[in-house]
Amino acid sequence: MQPASAPAHKPFIPAAESPAEFTLKAIITGAVFGVLFGAATVYLSLKAGLSVSASIPIAVLAISLGRRFLNTTILENNIIQTTGSAGESIASGVVFTMPGFLFLTNGTGADFFNYWTILTLAILGGLVGTLMMIPLRRSLIVQEHGTLPYPEGTACASVLIAGEKGGNFAKTAYQGLGIALIYAVLQKVLHIVAEVPVWATKQANRYFPSAQVAGEITPEYLGVGYIIGFRISAVLVGGGILAWLGLIPLLASVVPGDTIALQLQKLGYLSDLQKAGGPGGWNPATHTFSDNAAAIYRAYIRQIGAGAVTAGGFMTLLKTIPTIVSSFRQSFSSSSVSAIETESKLSESSRVPRTEQDLSVRVVIIGSIILVGLMVLLPQIPGDSFLTKLLIAILVIVFGFFFVTVASRIVGLIGSSSSPVSGMTIATIMGTALVFIGFGLTGKAYEPAVLVVGSMICVAAANAGATSQDLKTGYLIGATPRYQQIALFIGVIVSSLVIGATVKVLDTPTPDLLAQGITHAIGSDKFPAPQGTLMATLIKGLLSFNLDWQFVLVGAFIAFVFELVGVSALAFAVGLYLPLSTTLPIFAGGLVKALVDWQAKRTGTVEEDADLGKGNLFATGLVAGGALAGVAVALLSVNESIYNGLTAMTLEPTLASALGEGGYMLLGALTFVGLALMLYRIGTKRD
Repeated sequence: MQPASAPAHKPFIPAAESPAEFTLKAIITGAVFGVLFGAATVYLSLKAGLSVSASIPIAVLAISLGRRFLNTTILENNIIQTTGSAGESIASGVVFTMPGFLFLTNGTGADFFNYWTILTLAILGGLVGTLMMIPLRRSLIVQEHGTLPYPEGTACASVLIAGEKGGNFAKTAYQGLGIALIYAVLQKVLHIVAEVPVWATKQANRYFPSAQVAGEITPEYLGVGYIIGFRISAVLVGGGILAWLGLIPLLASVVPGDTIALQLQKLGYLSDLQKAGGPGGWNPATHTFSDNAAAIYRAYIRQIGAGAVTAGGFMTLLKTIPTIVSSFRQSFSSSSVSAIETESKLSESSRVPRTEQDLSVRVVIIGSIILVGLMVLLPQIPGDSFLTKLLIAILVIVFGFFFVTVASRIVGLIGSSSSPVSGMTIATIMGTALVFIGFGLTGKAYEPAVLVVGSMICVAAANAGATSQDLKTGYLIGATPRYQQIALFIGVIVSSLVIGATVKVLDTPTPDLLAQGITHAIGSDKFPAPQGTLMATLIKGLLSFNLDWQFVLVGAFIAFVFELVGVSALAFAVGLYLPLSTTLPIFAGGLVKALVDWQAKRTGTVEEDADLGKGNLFATGLVAGGALAGVAVALLSVNESIYNGLTAMTLEPTLASALGEGGYMLLGALTFVGLALMLYRIGTKRD
């Protein structure tokens, strides 16, 4: 909770002012952006199991196009990015889970992989994510304003405010954006800058086998680290250090390669031990991996991390219950009939300020009841009886509330792009499977039902993360929360209509695939859908009593130990689950922020508004530029000829040949250090 001594928050647009906000042009523009970014996310997620946050790119487009051609206000621009951001979050939730229907036992789920089922699950899951965040806004966004930075939401607000103010504010943010775009072209198109420099010890190393330090040295990760600060980024990277420099070398010392390969086959990463490939590059001839660390990470660390995230999330929820109860009590009291009648009699100055007006908690309760009814009645939801469908609906609401809370807190710490939604989905699938087993509902017939619950919670958690960032943006700039919440409902429905169609189009097999007897492009080498394969494998293992609970429990107790010693268990667990290559560059940004703060303290200079300081604005530009570049490359890559053209432009082979592989990676690392120094110089610069 925000300290009592903290100064009262002052939004950019005061509550007493009411510029144009919830307008038709803002909703339509946001819906169009949501469709475009949702389609791009479907492609990227199917191809690589990754997604890129769309909120910041849409905010940049809103201030660049909206103000110029549509004469929009800052609050209308906020509604544009709020509506549009739903597309990316819904798409990532859909693609990470629903392809799993194709990989269930003996094709039992293939019939559910159709447009109407995808559409239904996407809309219902998205609505759960938005509904559950309505009563949580006050406790997570308002009361913990000083605790949870919500880096992308803060960056969005900075972008919108900088665009509104113009002058030096906009100039600094756009400088960061321009630098990030140039850097991204050098990295993602020309490949002059290595994408992931790696230092690793060999498996044959006697003292420290298969240790690995890597960094996905992108400008957006550097910017996110600067925005969230040193403390949070240090806890995050601590989890990664434990995994990649502790647990992986330990497991590499005691677990033979064949055992690791068997575990990967069990999880669905390897189809056949006699075939080369899979995570880490399995070689059946030598019984070794080309990258042992990557193989161990997929085989064991991800399960340990999922257990840690689940336990950390549960402990976080327990600590959050008092503020949640308080928020519900306030919402109930403010939505009662007597309160509404009293409100209407109050003078204008005594009414609830515009910036604190949420949708009524009655909307949450009635909406949840309607969602339960739809899940019970709709034929798209699997179930052999009314009671089975009712069980599915209840589990969706219960897990939805839990993981919406957890997802919101996680993205409040590290941002939406790094949120371990798949880890939360794994926890949901495990919990659902245990409940099904408790009711005697085991075997392949119930596999689709478990995946339905996991799919909707994955969509809900992804959408809750994006919703939280949007509400944080609105809180900072002075938006009306209920208008944002309505815009999010609209964005969920519109984007879901197109996302389902995009998935089915991409799933259409090419003539070459048909000639090989392959009827689905998803699951082939073209679109491997790694997350969906993992979800299906877990469900099959759980319902057939064949899951490695020991790894999950190890992760849970690691999280418990760190909570006992006063370290944020959830932040540490997220770092344990994510690759070190993700958390290390984020830590670099946090380290730059620490140096900037130290320099400011040493010279006695204090910024009146740190969120609009030069360092934060430049970091915002880095995040925006990196995210825009990622989405642009994804969109261009949809066209095969353009993709081939981009591939032909790479200079990596030439540079690697001239400098050696180590020299090429060192060049990338030095470029990233140069970008960090630039951020430090701008952060310490005073007018």
